[in-house]
Amino acid sequence: MTVKAVVYVTSTCPWCHRLQDYLTRRGIPFEAVDVGSSPDKIEEVRRISGQMGVPVTLLEDRVIIGFDRDAIDEALVSSGLKG
Repeated sequence: MTVKAVVYVTSTCPWCHRLQDYLTRRGIPFEAVDVGSSPDKIEEVRRISGQMGVPVTLLEDRVIIGFDRDAIDEALVSSGLKG
């Protein structure tokens, strides 16, 4: 099973870098969307999460705001990717 993860980030956000490193170390494939270089994506983040801050992660059908390891791990377990 392959997880569909999308991570909304900016290049200057240290929590965004930590989140991407965390997913990479765990072998979780993801698409990083830099909202700093795409103004229409900022509106997408606001619509999805109700806020303008990053990182915001879409992990299958879950929206995770910030770098919340517990929420990410819980989503991975529920999707069968991590036990």
